[in-house]
Amino acid sequence: MVYVIPLNLDKQTLTRLRHLTGTVHYQFLGFTINLEDCAIIDNFNSSAQNLTDVLAVRLIAPLLSHYAMGKPSPLTGRLIKFKDLPGGYAYEGAFINRAVKPLEWVFGDSPALLSDAAELLGGRRMSLGDVSAEISVLRYLPLTFILYVSDEFGASANILYDESAASFLPTEDLAVLGELTVLRIIAAKEMVLKKRFLF
Repeated sequence: MVYVIPLNLDKQTLTRLRHLTGTVHYQFLGFTINLEDCAIIDNFNSSAQNLTDVLAVRLIAPLLSHYAMGKPSPLTGRLIKFKDLPGGYAYEGAFINRAVKPLEWVFGDSPALLSDAAELLGGRRMSLGDVSAEISVLRYLPLTFILYVSDEFGASANILYDESAASFLPTEDLAVLGELTVLRIIAAKEMVLKKRFLF
């Protein structure tokens, strides 16, 4: 059974999102969002109704609403840490605990799965650190995930933003975007492992 969950977005926001994304059926972190009837489907787990409800209502709808009001800005190609975003230093500790640390814990023992999971989200492999991937989470808003592996010190990770990210979303929303993306990378890892088990 597929759960279709309504998003609370007004018509003006939906129109702006269609213009920004260039599509009606927007693929977002393993979700399909219908930008006409304002509904979302979780393509990873049709049985996780409660989790998808929470993500859609508490995180995704506000993010998309704020993103629709942003000012498109060309990518600079310069990657910055979260703390270097406007006011990012104040949120850095929370961001590390909610986004960076889970990335280390989940992928530290299986770093190659990071790029495999990112590819399920439309990401591409990069050559930073020991393993890395860039995911265009929202159009014009890529995030770069880097994992460093050390037998002596264990795994460490980083999440980098293009310098232009603040033109689309305030820093608090960019933190939520990072956290949400990590949750979906973890879900994608489970999908990768299931596929390998089946074949």
